[in-house]
Amino acid sequence: MSRPVEESLAALFSQCEVARRSAKPSPHSERAARSDFTAIHALLRPAAGAGDDLTLAEVNARRLRAAFARFATTHAAASITRCWSTWNRFYGFLLAEGVVAANPMLAVPHPTVARPAPKPLHGDDADVLLETVAAGVRPARWPWPERDLAFLATAILAGLRLCELLALNVGSIDRRAGERRVHVVGEGGRERAVPIEESLHDVIERYVATRRERFPAVDLTRNAPLFVDRRGDRLKRGGAHYLVERCYRAAGLADRVPAGAMVHALRHTYATRLAEDGATATEIQTLLGHERLNASHRYIEASAERTDHADRAKRTYGVLERLTAEGAPATRRLRKRSAAAGDGLPGIRASAATAGNGGTR
Repeated sequence: MSRPVEESLAALFSQCEVARRSAKPSPHSERAARSDFTAIHALLRPAAGAGDDLTLAEVNARRLRAAFARFATTHAAASITRCWSTWNRFYGFLLAEGVVAANPMLAVPHPTVARPAPKPLHGDDADVLLETVAAGVRPARWPWPERDLAFLATAILAGLRLCELLALNVGSIDRRAGERRVHVVGEGGRERAVPIEESLHDVIERYVATRRERFPAVDLTRNAPLFVDRRGDRLKRGGAHYLVERCYRAAGLADRVPAGAMVHALRHTYATRLAEDGATATEIQTLLGHERLNASHRYIEASAERTDHADRAKRTYGVLERLTAEGAPATRRLRKRSAAAGDGLPGIRASAATAGNGGTR
């Protein structure tokens, strides 16, 4: 049965959001979609009377085109395309629900935006970043170099999205005999396992030891958040962005990080190194959790344009091994803390999660 087109546009979009939750969109994707809807809704708002809510009956292709034309005067092509996709998905939902007979977004033009090229760190920048952080020179009111090093090293050597890093729990680090992995729940709830080496596990373990010192009353169970802020709460998106940005500045790399890729540059670094070391697009897809193969293939295309094919991932693991060596000045205090703290990460056992493909990007 058709539903009345006099229904509030905002109420219908809320229903669309509820319907999408079974696809497990990331919180960032949900916020972006709500922002896109609100932006166009505000531009359509003059169509309604003062004080009245905007209804579906008041919106047509002509008014949508006018709203997007105004939106385009102040936004970049990528933002316009993303906003168009949000509204196109919204009307696709309305069409499936029998609320509308056709999708007016098909009559609204939008830019064709090429997939951006990877934006990795170059040369030895990743190694310089880790060495700087391990030395504890990042200015901070409550310095925690062990946490910063573990966070950045995991991003660089496991290639996780920011939302995946923030969602990691203590039990996500699996150290079985002969293999070590980070178990990740990616976009859409898809699970995968990313192999890591012992030096990264040791860096994470030592960070957890310092965390026990800071929060001795907290029981670090398998479900406890892995990365936390100075209060012991799960690290949030804003705090992670601030952490990474300050580390770049301390390492003198702030002006060398590609624009718009502050945290994602670490994931791009991991993927580009895989391609440089000869990984296939399918292997990159599995390890990064890409939904589409062409998202992985762009790293191979980018690596083909480079002349430096050194095994940089192994070099970075070498940096971690040196930073955790007995004589490394930056980690002498860490070893003393670790010896006094206990037996390392709790509950590191085989996980029921299996490797698989993740979401997009």
